[in-house]
Amino acid sequence: MEFMELQQAAASLDWTFYAPLAALIVMILVGVPVWVAIGLGTLGMLTFTETLPLSVFGESLFEGINAFALIAVPLFILTGDALVRSGLSGKLLDVAEASVGGLKTGLGSSTTLGCGFFACISGSDAAGAAAVGRMTIPRLVERGYPLPAACALVASGACTGILIPPSIAYIVMGLVLGMSASTLFLAAAIPGVMVMISVMATNMVLNRIYGFEGDRERFSWRRWIDTVWDARWALFVPVVILGGIYTGIFTPTEAASVAVVVVVIIGLRQGRLTLGDIPRMLESSARVCGVIVPIIAVSLPLAQSLASLDIPQTLVSGISGVTDAPWLMILMMIGILVLAGCVMETTPNIVILAPLLLPLALEAGMNEFHFAILMVTTLGLGFITPPLGLNLFVVSGLTRCSVLSIARYALPFVLGMLIVVLMIAYLPWLSTWAIG
Repeated sequence: MEFMELQQAAASLDWTFYAPLAALIVMILVGVPVWVAIGLGTLGMLTFTETLPLSVFGESLFEGINAFALIAVPLFILTGDALVRSGLSGKLLDVAEASVGGLKTGLGSSTTLGCGFFACISGSDAAGAAAVGRMTIPRLVERGYPLPAACALVASGACTGILIPPSIAYIVMGLVLGMSASTLFLAAAIPGVMVMISVMATNMVLNRIYGFEGDRERFSWRRWIDTVWDARWALFVPVVILGGIYTGIFTPTEAASVAVVVVVIIGLRQGRLTLGDIPRMLESSARVCGVIVPIIAVSLPLAQSLASLDIPQTLVSGISGVTDAPWLMILMMIGILVLAGCVMETTPNIVILAPLLLPLALEAGMNEFHFAILMVTTLGLGFITPPLGLNLFVVSGLTRCSVLSIARYALPFVLGMLIVVLMIAYLPWLSTWAIG
């Protein structure tokens, strides 16, 4: 479509589309719960545009959450909570420190590796930032890191929560786009590790410049073996989850169920958990799911409304009218996703943007799995991009440290992760090797 034809297509969308869309955006910006904003905006589009009957909204609400794979979301959240309450998360951090503590940036590297371990179980970045941050930020400050630098390191390492399988983001992506979560987990393994390595490498460069960690512990095989043995039950959990998924023994939902049972049994056996903790863990999981599941429920009627108005096709035509270079289309997508990741959480970003941007990605020569991995990784970059990166606010709330001071130290990590994002974007085999 030529640019003039594009203008005509955009002009065909009158106030019946733009008014509900503007109301949806304003409601999100002023703090209305995302699912309420999406639901009201969708109702407005259906009412005013009359492209679909209003009954579609009610029918699609149930259809949007009637998925077996969705059961994995509360179970992985419950597993992460049980991991913290049982003290097993501390054991994982001990293993991380014993493994890389001999490096010049041993504590910083072990913090990042600990975030990766926690990501293998909880599948959440905010949970990782909170859990790991409480344990490591005071130790980082004692070792010589300024408080904002310690916060920036934890916020960056916690981005692995949505990148390293089993990630809740990939479960939601699979539901929204009709893709296999198990295959997404497999495809995400290399990009997730690349992001973790980029955070470690950036921290090493910063330490070489500023000398945060003045001393380091000598690596000891005896200490490493003792630590791994002491943490054997904690290490058993990610082995069960990832091993079961990658070998095909479990689906992600079944792996989440097994993980919950394993962590609770270990915690009860070691005396770190009591039966009285279980109702509190269930309540905590329900609170988080009470945010995620309604967003997924209202996403399907929104996607159907946008599709009935040919919005994805109009977006593809619009960008194609500006440029037909695939590399530039991909770069524009990355810009959109970084900005979206700054201001909104992963789930609403996926349910709103994935159906819109997938046709553009296909036009640029990407396949569905390449697009999914790139989208989630880029959203992770948005979580630490100043000044609105969500992880920056999580660690700021933990430490009462200024977001702006944390953001200054987060910029080098943003650049490091941006390099990884560009590699994933323009080297498709990094994320498509799993599907041939």
